[in-house]
Amino acid sequence: MSEATEKEQALLAPSVRERLEFAVVWTMVRLLGALPRGLARLLGAGVGWLAFAGLKRLRKVGMRNLELAYPGQAAGLREKTLRTVYRNLGWLLAEFCLMPQYSAKRASEFIRYDGLENYLRARDKGRGVLVLTGHLGAWELSSFYHSLMGYPMGMVIRRLDNPLVDRFVNRIRCLHGNRVIHKDDFARGLIASMRAGETVGILMDTNMTPPQGVFVPFFGVEACTASGMARVAARTGAAVVPGFLLWEEAEQKYVLRFGEEVPVTATDDAEQDAVTNTAAFTAVIEAYIRQYPDQWLWMHRRWKTRPPGEKGIY
Repeated sequence: MSEATEKEQALLAPSVRERLEFAVVWTMVRLLGALPRGLARLLGAGVGWLAFAGLKRLRKVGMRNLELAYPGQAAGLREKTLRTVYRNLGWLLAEFCLMPQYSAKRASEFIRYDGLENYLRARDKGRGVLVLTGHLGAWELSSFYHSLMGYPMGMVIRRLDNPLVDRFVNRIRCLHGNRVIHKDDFARGLIASMRAGETVGILMDTNMTPPQGVFVPFFGVEACTASGMARVAARTGAAVVPGFLLWEEAEQKYVLRFGEEVPVTATDDAEQDAVTNTAAFTAVIEAYIRQYPDQWLWMHRRWKTRPPGEKGIY
């Protein structure tokens, strides 16, 4: 083996830290995944409570975001919302660990569809479906359940920093036919999927930077938002359908809710269309968050990127 090849192998070899991180994740998934669902969710909620109490920086970001989104809301109510968010994240952790055990029959005991016909109508057009979604509700479980029910899809995912954990997590995500499209292959992979009439879900509610992002209103505050979905939809004619897996407290069930297809503007001005459609998609996400404010990931610095000349929010 040449010296150059040896160096390349060394760079590819996982570090001690990466191996330890993987061991922790693997052990947690195996332990929680071996428990009855109710107990696993209870322990997950406990992890969420510990995270709320211990991760002060993230809690501060969450409170700041809630202040931006709901400026007239009492601080006590914002804190209550954030506590529930952490509980729901703990539940999602438990569900992810349990996913390898789920069958379609088992999962359907606590998940149901609402608006599946909206998805099927869009799919049957044959030009591909872009599922407009975000970090709202049980997003990891949503695409997994959809694949369990016979509708595998692609998912645009950012690579995790630890390659061992990344591969492990993606194996679970893709147990029933789902596939991962990494963000570094976003445009090419997405266009190819739409031309093949496939379905791809995109989490479109994270902070971006120009030129990948454009500024559009989000809770009345300009937010730099990924415009890739808007550009691909206008270019390919793919249908854009909102899809969120939301916890319904009254039913004690998750509901995978597909909304009606979102109209896409396509004119001779591609740049303006990108802004117009991105704003429309973002408004849909905001509307769902307003219905379920305690199920969105408020701890993300969503408004970090500011327009030129504007001071930072955080």
